[in-house]
Amino acid sequence: MSSLKINRIVVGAIAGIIFGSGMIISEMVNPHKVIAFLDIFGQWDPSLAFVMIGALLVFALCYHLIIKKRKTAINGDTIAPKNSNKIDAKLTVGAIVFGIGWGLAGFCPGPAITNLGGGNYAVFAFVAAMILGMVIANKYLASRS
Repeated sequence: MSSLKINRIVVGAIAGIIFGSGMIISEMVNPHKVIAFLDIFGQWDPSLAFVMIGALLVFALCYHLIIKKRKTAINGDTIAPKNSNKIDAKLTVGAIVFGIGWGLAGFCPGPAITNLGGGNYAVFAFVAAMILGMVIANKYLASRS
């Protein structure tokens, strides 16, 4: 196995562990907490807003001081930003479906995958439905092009 491939695996594993740990510590993997955050007209729990603001502040600082200046990622991949401001039906429908799924289940993909180790059958069902949805969407979009 090449050193570049090993580097990618190690960097990906470290990033995943840090991301997953942050999700667990902040309770973003707790669907009840997420649904309470989304329930702005009921018993709203704004605590996840502080988690998101903190993450945005850290990212903004790192982006402007480190990432923006780099031509390659830590794992050696080329950084090629996409500068598309196009808001089309594909983006709009995808955002709506994502939001509905997040609101109904209390999960989005990152926390759901982080939660797989917990043995909750609802999480397994969510991830299976998510994968099925991705496969169907990819087949549908491939048939349109």
